[in-house]
Amino acid sequence: MGLTGAAPQPDPRLVGALRAHWLALMELAVWGDIRSDRLGALPKLRKRVLELGERLRSVAADRTWIPKSRERLKNALGSCLSLRDTLVLVDRAAQELSGGEDLAVFSRELAAFHCLVETDLAVAETAWATALEHINKEALGGGD
Repeated sequence: MGLTGAAPQPDPRLVGALRAHWLALMELAVWGDIRSDRLGALPKLRKRVLELGERLRSVAADRTWIPKSRERLKNALGSCLSLRDTLVLVDRAAQELSGGEDLAVFSRELAAFHCLVETDLAVAETAWATALEHINKEALGGGD
């Protein structure tokens, strides 16, 4: 969740849980029995779920190569914002789904992913934003 050294890193257990839900979403999007009445909706959903995985990888990325703490924090927060934006796109694509035996499971996995982003990842984001604010205040001449 917090700052490992000075490199913002989400809790590895959170990343593992998000990854597990993402893997289930990807499996269901590609191999599951989900359907849409709209032509092209399933390929679009698959693309969005893949992008979600890429954004999740970015959130979990090692940032020790970035020399300044401020830039590490900005990068971590930007990665979280990108993940959230892509999650909105996945939601929109999922609204096109209309049936199939695996639709309920897909919906539950997507809801679980959402829940972790809105609760546990939000805690990390808040900690990083607070640390960034502190760094910015110090750079401007200190404190309150």
